[in-house]
Amino acid sequence: MSVTLKDVAERAGVSRSAVSRTFTAGASVSPRMRARVEKAAQELGYSPNLIARSLTTRRTELIGLVADNFRNPIFLEVFDLFTSGLQARGLRPLLVNLSSETDPSGSLEMLRAYSVDGVVVASSTLPPTFAEAFSAAGVPVVHAFGRASARPTVPVVGIDNRDCGRLAVETLVARGYRRLGFLGGPEAASSTQDRLAGFREALERHTSVTAQIHFARAYSFAAGREEMARLLPLGPAEAYFCGDDVLSIGALSAVREAGLDVPGDIGLLGLNDMEMAGWQNIALTTIRQPIARIVDAAIERMALLLEAPETPPDVRLFACDVVERGTLRPQNSRIL
Repeated sequence: MSVTLKDVAERAGVSRSAVSRTFTAGASVSPRMRARVEKAAQELGYSPNLIARSLTTRRTELIGLVADNFRNPIFLEVFDLFTSGLQARGLRPLLVNLSSETDPSGSLEMLRAYSVDGVVVASSTLPPTFAEAFSAAGVPVVHAFGRASARPTVPVVGIDNRDCGRLAVETLVARGYRRLGFLGGPEAASSTQDRLAGFREALERHTSVTAQIHFARAYSFAAGREEMARLLPLGPAEAYFCGDDVLSIGALSAVREAGLDVPGDIGLLGLNDMEMAGWQNIALTTIRQPIARIVDAAIERMALLLEAPETPPDVRLFACDVVERGTLRPQNSRIL
């Protein structure tokens, strides 16, 4: 038979309520009482029943983690960081795979059925209205990797995608490239739109530079490879800013299969700096997104919301930088 709260109370010589308080985060209990209860629990092999405790505290400690691109290897890193970070705070992630869905109603219904305490939307492609639907239903929500806004309706933690687009142009121009290419993800994705907007803004400062604009059907290796294979016979650009590392690696595969050299014939610049980008056979030059810092900040913001639900929404953005590897030619000093 399983050990019960009553068994622990009898072994420790305290009331059942004292045992309950000991295993309830934030409850008042003296250090001496806590030590007695924990010692008795350890001797008996007792673990608190989290489901039963939630009926008393009205908190499940469940946090819905909603994502929509499990085919992209970067999500493995995001998932690892979120799950370990939430668990370190005594919270438990409940993963929701949206696949290609953009309607939040199904996810909202499911997560409410599980009585989650909050939701983290971890996506750079879903529109702001997706996270807003959870907030409108009274569920605390944070949009990680979301779209920045001057007047946010939900907390957003991520990067300035426009600034990444500008940084990409300056990086390519500083290496002497004059015929640039933008190879974004899906055209409807907010991250693609913002990176392209920044890319075009920076081009206005370099009148002798031209650019081709293209979109892949998804943020995936296959989509990047497919789109680059289509572009090569048409007269490719000198260098491409790809809106994601996995797109860049797909493009790299197509360029090499065509018998061309990177960066000798075509330069490639990615975005994210996922682990695979640093592999020796890839060595992708990329714009690093500080994923671990973004995840930590999103979890911190969620913890604040759980304690103070009326905290007004804000936007926290992290700066990106270029990681030099081997898919762009070396920087030169010539400035337009």
